[in-house]
Amino acid sequence: MAQARERPLQPHPTVDDVDFKSLYRKSTYEVQTADHWTLVLTRYRPVPQPFPQPILGEPILLVHGFSQNRHTWTSGEFVKNLLFFGADVHILELRGHGKSSVALQRERHARDGSRLPEDIDYAWDIDDYFLYDLPAAVDGVRRVTRRPKIFYCGHSMGGMLGYGYAGIHRDLEGLVTIGSPSDIGRGFLLMKLVSYCTPLGYGVDAALLGLNAVRAATWGGGRLAASVLGRLGVDRFARKVEPAGPKPRTLRFNYVPMDDLLRLAERLLSGRGYRRYETLSRFVTLLANPSRVTAADIRWLLREGGEREPRGVVLEFARWIRHGELVCYRTGYDFKRNFPKITIPVAIIFGDLDRLASVDSTRGIYRGARSEYLLWRPVKGNSHLELTMGHDIRQICYDIKNLVQFAVEHRGIRPSLPRRDG
Repeated sequence: MAQARERPLQPHPTVDDVDFKSLYRKSTYEVQTADHWTLVLTRYRPVPQPFPQPILGEPILLVHGFSQNRHTWTSGEFVKNLLFFGADVHILELRGHGKSSVALQRERHARDGSRLPEDIDYAWDIDDYFLYDLPAAVDGVRRVTRRPKIFYCGHSMGGMLGYGYAGIHRDLEGLVTIGSPSDIGRGFLLMKLVSYCTPLGYGVDAALLGLNAVRAATWGGGRLAASVLGRLGVDRFARKVEPAGPKPRTLRFNYVPMDDLLRLAERLLSGRGYRRYETLSRFVTLLANPSRVTAADIRWLLREGGEREPRGVVLEFARWIRHGELVCYRTGYDFKRNFPKITIPVAIIFGDLDRLASVDSTRGIYRGARSEYLLWRPVKGNSHLELTMGHDIRQICYDIKNLVQFAVEHRGIRPSLPRRDG
């Protein structure tokens, strides 16, 4: 009897072989913070595939950084790579960013009378992200996935917030930070110097005070002159001097217009501008290394991914840098002092060309955390922005997959809490 021929083994596809849209079902949902903000999360729920997906259904919350939005994660193929492994991806947009916009809060207030947040006019700071946005988002992901614990992945400021959150909360199963310093400004003299420039904001306040006075006087004087001329019967001249429109709004320095600044950068990087940037990057790397990311992706992120950032956030960052702190000033909670309480699996990933998050500025969390699984790794040739959108995101997503797998395989096992003095 002839033996049946063995079927050749079918190789597993790579992420490039799979259509992105076949990997997920997309939806959005809202969460409410304790201080009355409505935040929007975008969910990419994985669709089971015929190939192995080692972390199928494991929920991962992605949190963007300073002046960014969900496009931090969607401008490249970061989400696709996580979905390829089966992750259940939830992208938070912090208050005032992306879909969690100021406009959304006002629309809801006009539609159903919901209470407007007290800090609606860009009056929040980093403490609000930490005390209100993160707990609401984590609880929201736990609720929709029916999981007691979830995984957290933050880029830049999002990862810094994760350091503080993981030290005090017990509803995370693993923490990944990408380009997130634990000692912001360490080893970066220029950033230290810039942090001492915050008094310039008071100069802007003074200039706006004078400008507001001139605008108000001009408007009021025009109205008065028009009224006098009207009473004298000189209607033709009265109409000419009467100011059009309502009384001008008072101008205030409430936020830094990072959205406009990043769109300006995008225009400057068109055509020859990008080629000049590539030449400059051979000598000094700024926020992105153009050899590790496409021009189309970086320009799209600059155009679509920028958001206004409140003055309070900038001032708090500057204070952290000047004093070498990582503190929630409203409560006095010290992130660094609580690093030893972080015992969940941790991956600290940064670019070896990144001046914001370097070996020096991430060493504190590596030394402080007491995790049994603790990865501290630079990505060669990378700076800051391309870590979530550039050519090496597949490597980074493998690190995330490995951390999640380890945590899943060791659920319920008490870690040995090794001491790390390196």
